[in-house]
Amino acid sequence: MAGEGAAKGRKAYPLRLDPALWAAIERLAGCELRSANAQVECLLREALKSRGIKLSDPQPVKRGRPAARALEDEGDKE
Repeated sequence: MAGEGAAKGRKAYPLRLDPALWAAIERLAGCELRSANAQVECLLREALKSRGIKLSDPQPVKRGRPAARALEDEGDKE
């Protein structure tokens, strides 16, 4: 089912866009070192802010390897 792999608390939503618009979003995302999905979210937040709609800051997503301490704890269990 769509959205099962999405980050907790995030809404999965299918979006139909003009191919030229999507290509422009992908180019901009590449320049700003973001994924296309993150770029769409950023653009939507900027648009809402420019219209005076206040949102709380997005919660950062933990990425990468676990902290070294967590790895040491797992090693102690073995």
